[in-house]
Amino acid sequence: MASRRIVFVAGSAAVALIATGCAGAGGSSSSSDGKSVNVLMVNNPQMLDLQKLTAKYFTKQTGIKVNYTVLPENDVRDKISQEFSSQAGTYDVASISNFEAPIYGKNGWLAPLDGTVAKDASFDQSDILGPIAAGLKGSDGKLYAEPFYGESSFLMYRKDVFQKAGLTMPAHPTWQQVADLAAKADGSESGTKGICLRGQPGWGQVFAPLTTVVNTMGGTWFTKDWKAQVNGEGFTKATKFYVDLVRKHGEAGAPQAGFTECLNSFTQSKTAMWYDATSAAGSVEATGSPVAGKVGYVPAPVDQTKSSGWLYSWAWAVQKASKHQDAAAKFIEWASSRQYEEQVGKDLGWARVPAGKRASTYENADYVKAASAFAKPTVDAINSADPNNPGVQPRPTVGVQFVDIPEFPDLGTKVSQEVSAAIAGRESVSSALDKGQKLAEDVASKYRKG
Repeated sequence: MASRRIVFVAGSAAVALIATGCAGAGGSSSSSDGKSVNVLMVNNPQMLDLQKLTAKYFTKQTGIKVNYTVLPENDVRDKISQEFSSQAGTYDVASISNFEAPIYGKNGWLAPLDGTVAKDASFDQSDILGPIAAGLKGSDGKLYAEPFYGESSFLMYRKDVFQKAGLTMPAHPTWQQVADLAAKADGSESGTKGICLRGQPGWGQVFAPLTTVVNTMGGTWFTKDWKAQVNGEGFTKATKFYVDLVRKHGEAGAPQAGFTECLNSFTQSKTAMWYDATSAAGSVEATGSPVAGKVGYVPAPVDQTKSSGWLYSWAWAVQKASKHQDAAAKFIEWASSRQYEEQVGKDLGWARVPAGKRASTYENADYVKAASAFAKPTVDAINSADPNNPGVQPRPTVGVQFVDIPEFPDLGTKVSQEVSAAIAGRESVSSALDKGQKLAEDVASKYRKG
């Protein structure tokens, strides 16, 4: 993938809210006059901020109403897959990622943005960070989505809790050091567990962080020649380590905990550490956050590799079957623009800017000041992520925390259900991964030659 290094990069988010099937900025509509856009998106904090600002800035300026349907991550992925594969045309725009964009584009489900959004000089496509833009292109070289924000992953920890407990966080921790620290931090303050790690089923939930642990501990989903390795030595070592750590020193309700639950746990002082997306830092440091200014940020823990953070972006794509593609393009031009970032900063606080996608964000003095705690750790994480070579052995395709094939969502979700059951104590890790191996072998057989 193309790379573009910058001095400061940071993820961001906002106060975590849960919204299901919400309509905003005009309510539900199926207008065919081009003055209404239906948007299906994940309920991440940055998207919820977008809802708040749409009527004030976008609709007022363009006259285009935006009807949002907002769902939790697992639910929205399923709905987007159904909607776009059927080309139902119910939604004009959806929040997809650098996993879906190349696959959906190849399937003919998306309207390319090269001649619309990217062509607009005021949008400034050249300002989009190289690694982020590259992940949203298809094998045909066409651009199929524009980023809303980009991220890697890192370890967050409570500096005040560590200081009181006499603990020191290494500048570049290993996973074993993190496990040792989690044991010591667990119970150091009343009601505080050692660490929060996602345990919720879903290829984009528990397997987002877990696959980075698999990579650095010598495992992989598939070898370069498409041999399944789900119950292999490295994969097993990493999964047993992860399950053991979260069962001993992790958050309450870990088998149901995803990004939002860990965010709430960490900001409510129920956990001393949290390994997750760099974009979480905006919520952690947001005005009103109980832990703002109390958190330290270090690189994703490692074992056998020098780095292990993931590379990801939530982005906007237009369904090819949309009858409102011009209005949809205008929405994306606004939602992914430099101007929108400034509107978030002025109205909601600079730490909540959906960052990690534009070089100009890190030339903005207001943003850099607000993001000073997490800017450099985030740029280091993004720059060190290598989707082509994330582990210790060659891979058959790209992806750090996912395998970029159409079958992976189903495979990853099914295996994640078994791993979540192991976290809950309902089955052993070995049993979970043996089941996963059979599923992975079925997928691998479709790709092996001969």
